[in-house]
Amino acid sequence: MTRNPVDVLIRLVDPEVPIPSYGHPGDAGADLVTTEAVELAPGERAVLPTGVSVALPDGYAAFVHPRSGLAARCGVALVNAPGTVDAGYRGEIKVIVVNLDPRESVRFERFDRIAQLVVQQVEKVRFHEVAELPGSARAEGGFGSTGGHAAVDGSTGGNRYASVVSDREGQ
Repeated sequence: MTRNPVDVLIRLVDPEVPIPSYGHPGDAGADLVTTEAVELAPGERAVLPTGVSVALPDGYAAFVHPRSGLAARCGVALVNAPGTVDAGYRGEIKVIVVNLDPRESVRFERFDRIAQLVVQQVEKVRFHEVAELPGSARAEGGFGSTGGHAAVDGSTGGNRYASVVSDREGQ
């Protein structure tokens, strides 16, 4: 079943930036480029502007995803992947990249592809407070609870997950 494309208004913050486009038919993400050249040493991160801002229809959000080629070839990741662009946000989309390669710097030139933008329909929910939640097969088993790796199964006494003591707003 073929669905009609969703109309999204776009403003070019940088008049020379190309409008995000899909690399291949059937791609989920449209390519975002950077408008600034930057070099990142190992471990460094930067906030890269894309030169575009959008107005999404109500009921939609855009998600900024990493590019697998940058991750595989250069060790580049997005710090807050996926980044969320809410329907009401009208500012420039920016991408927080980090160089995870332990030895090599990575350089971005103006108009290099740095991320991909996936637009999706999202549901509004109403939260209903209850004293107890209904049961499920998983119950309270959390992230990594199904095992499948020696370091998390505890069978080798390997690594354990680090605990975040606090997650204060704004940090």
